Amino acid sequence: MCGIFGYYNFRVPHSRHEILECLLTGLRRLEYRGYDSAGVCLDMEPAQLGPEGAASGALDGSANGSSADGLPPAPATPPPLVIKASGKIAELERRAYEELRDRQVDLARVFTVHVGIAHTRWATHGPPTATNAHPQVSSPAHEFVVVHNGIITNFKALKGFLAGKGFQFVSDTDTEVIPKLCQFLFASSPTKIPLSELVMDVMGQLEGAYALLVKSTHYPGEVVACKRGSPLILGLRSAPAPGAAAGGAGALSRAASGEVGAGPAPKRVAAEGLECFFASDASAVVEHTKKVIVLEDSDVVHLQDGAYTLFNAAERDAELEAAGAATGGAARAPPVAVSRALLTLEMEVSQIMKGGFDHYMQKEIHEQPESIFQTMRGRVSRMGAGGDAAAGGERCIKLGGLVEHLEAMRSGRRIMFVACGTSYHASLAARQTVEELVSIPVACELASDLLDRRCPIFRDDTCVFVSQSGETADTLAALQYAKARGALCVGITNTVGSAIARSTHCGVHINAGCEIGVASTKAYTSQIAVITMMALALSEDSISKRDKRHAIIDGLAELPEKIRLALQLDSEMLRLAGALKEEQSLLVFGRGYNYATALEAALKVKEVALMHSEGILAGEMKHGPLALVDDTMPILVIATKDAMHLKMLSVIQQLLARGARLLVVCNQGDEDVEELCGSPDRRCSLIRVPQVVDCLQPVVNIVPLQLLSYHLTCLRGHDVDQPRNLAKAVTVNEEN
Repeated sequence: MCGIFGYYNFRVPHSRHEILECLLTGLRRLEYRGYDSAGVCLDMEPAQLGPEGAASGALDGSANGSSADGLPPAPATPPPLVIKASGKIAELERRAYEELRDRQVDLARVFTVHVGIAHTRWATHGPPTATNAHPQVSSPAHEFVVVHNGIITNFKALKGFLAGKGFQFVSDTDTEVIPKLCQFLFASSPTKIPLSELVMDVMGQLEGAYALLVKSTHYPGEVVACKRGSPLILGLRSAPAPGAAAGGAGALSRAASGEVGAGPAPKRVAAEGLECFFASDASAVVEHTKKVIVLEDSDVVHLQDGAYTLFNAAERDAELEAAGAATGGAARAPPVAVSRALLTLEMEVSQIMKGGFDHYMQKEIHEQPESIFQTMRGRVSRMGAGGDAAAGGERCIKLGGLVEHLEAMRSGRRIMFVACGTSYHASLAARQTVEELVSIPVACELASDLLDRRCPIFRDDTCVFVSQSGETADTLAALQYAKARGALCVGITNTVGSAIARSTHCGVHINAGCEIGVASTKAYTSQIAVITMMALALSEDSISKRDKRHAIIDGLAELPEKIRLALQLDSEMLRLAGALKEEQSLLVFGRGYNYATALEAALKVKEVALMHSEGILAGEMKHGPLALVDDTMPILVIATKDAMHLKMLSVIQQLLARGARLLVVCNQGDEDVEELCGSPDRRCSLIRVPQVVDCLQPVVNIVPLQLLSYHLTCLRGHDVDQPRNLAKAVTVNEEN
C-alpha cells in the first residue's frame, strides 16, 4: 500500500527534466502496490557546493528558532515545487509538465545537487484528492516537505496540539502533522541541530507504522529517511570516496570506524559523485543499482554532502536516557552512527518488465514452470548411483534455513500457519501434507483473526508466517504476538531482507522471482511447493512414510512440466471466460486438498474480474449452498483424482440433478467424469489437467483457473494488474 520513491544526486549533473522523469518512472515501478493519487517534489534552485564540495545555503549561527531580531528565520533556499494529482501517474505527469510550463520553469536547467521525493497514496484518511495526496508540507512556504507510508495512530492528538500553536491544516490526512511537527520543533529548538536529529525528535512523538522521507528549505541539499514498521530501502550508485568508512561493505558513509563511539559521525566530503535511491521496494531501484541497504525499524538515514550516515532512533533514545540519568538531564548526547549490510539484489531488470505479455498477471502465470523450478533448485534431490535421476535413487530435501531447527519443530506441540489472503490459501492447500507426513497437529490461522481472538500460543509451538512480500501488516503483528509468547517463529517469504525474514528465527525464501501483479499467482504455487518441501524435510527420518515421501519428491520433479501442459489450456480458458463474462456470480466447490483451490480460484475472480464468487467446501453443500443452485448459476467443481474423487462425483451428480451449469476440473483420461458429464444433454464444460501426486495436484489445478480469471477480467474491461481498491502489499491494518 502506497509507494515512496526518492532520488538524490551529488556531483552527478542531471537536468530538471531528467530528474522529474526519474521520479515518475520510480512511481510507475511502484504502481502495483496500489494507489489512488500521487505527487512529486522538485527543487526550484540547486544547493550550491562550497569550496570543499559541501552543499551550502544552510542557516548559520546558533539559533534555529529566531534570528538576531527575534523573528523566525527565513528559509535558506526558495520553496521547492510540489505537484500532486488524484488518479493515475499519467495524470500526475500531465499536470506536472503543464504546471512547469505555466510557471515557465526551465526543464533543461542542470542540478549538480538535488533532492527529489515522490509518492503514490492509497487513501486511508480522507478521499483521494490532490489536496490529500503526498507530499504534505508544513506551510505555504514548503519549509518542510514529507512523504509517508503507513498510518500515524496518534495524529488527532498531535493535530490538536499543533492547531493550538497556530498551525492551520488543509488536508484530511494523518501525514500533515509530520511536516508541521518538524517545523514546530525546528522553531522551538534553542540551537541549530542536524536534520537527522530533528527527524528523530519527531519520531519520538509519532505512534503507528510509517516510512518517511523529509526534506527542508532550511537544510538545502539534504534529505532524511526513516522507518518504523513500513518497508524502505536505500539504493547506492557510486564509487567510494577515499578515506570514507563503510556503513555497509563498500558503501559511501560519513561514519568512520573507530570514531563513531566518540560522538557524532565526523563530516566527510565525497570526492566522487553519488546517486541514492529511496524506495518502498526493490522493483523501483533495480534498474538504477543493485547495491542496496534494507533499513531496519527505527533506522534513520541522513544524506548530506554526497555521503550518508545511518543512525537508529531507538538506540539514540536509549543513549539520551542514559546520558540524562548520568548528567541530571542537562546534556544532549549526539547520536552514534550504526552500520547496516550492503546487499546485492539478485533480481534482474527483465523481471519488472512485461516481456512481451500484455499484463504482469499474464506474464507471471506463464512464468510458473520456471518459478517452481527456481523454488526447488538446489533443494530437491532424487539422484541415482550414476548421478542421474532414478526410481531407486536417493531422494532428499535440503532446506538450509531450517536445518538447525528441524528437531525442535518435530518435537513441538503443534505447527501453526499464519497468513492472509492467497498465502493463507497456500497454507491450507499444504496443511494435509504436513499432517500426514509429520504426524503433528496443524492449524491454519488468518493473521487478523488470530490477533482478534488473542489465540493461545505456547513455547513449544512452531508458528510459520507466510507472506509473499514479507511486509504484510497483520502477519507481522501476529509474528510479534507469537514471539512474545516464546514460540519458534518460521518465515516463508518471497522477499529477501523483508521484515518477516528479519524477524523470524529461521525460514525459507520461495525464490519465485519478482511478482508485480496485485493478484498473486506464481507466489501461490511456490508457497505450496515450499511448505510441501518443509513437510518432507521434517519427515525424513520416518521409515513408515518413505514410500509416500518418494512419491511426493518424484512429483515435485515432474511439476514444472505438468504446469507447462496446464498452460496449454489458455485458449480453452479464453473461450470459457467469454461464456461467463456477463454473469454476476460464480460458485466454486472443492474438497480435501482442493478446498484451498476453490477458495483461491474464487478469490482470483473476485480480485480482478470484480465478479462475486465464493469458494465452498463441497462437504458443506447440503448445509446451505445447495439452495443457490439453479439452471442459471454457473458452478465450478474441482474433481481431480485423489481420496475425495468419489465424493466429488457424488457432488457433480447432485448438481446435475438440479440442472446446474457446470465447469468441472478433472484429470486427463478420467473416464468416470467423462461418462458423468460427457452427455450432450448435460450443460458441462470439462477442464482437463495433467495428473500428479495428490498433494501437488492443487498446484496444477489452479493454473487454468488463474488463466480463466485473467481472461474474464480482460473481457469485462477491468484493470488486471491494478484492481480496484486493492494493493499488492497490505502494510497497514485496522489497529494502525
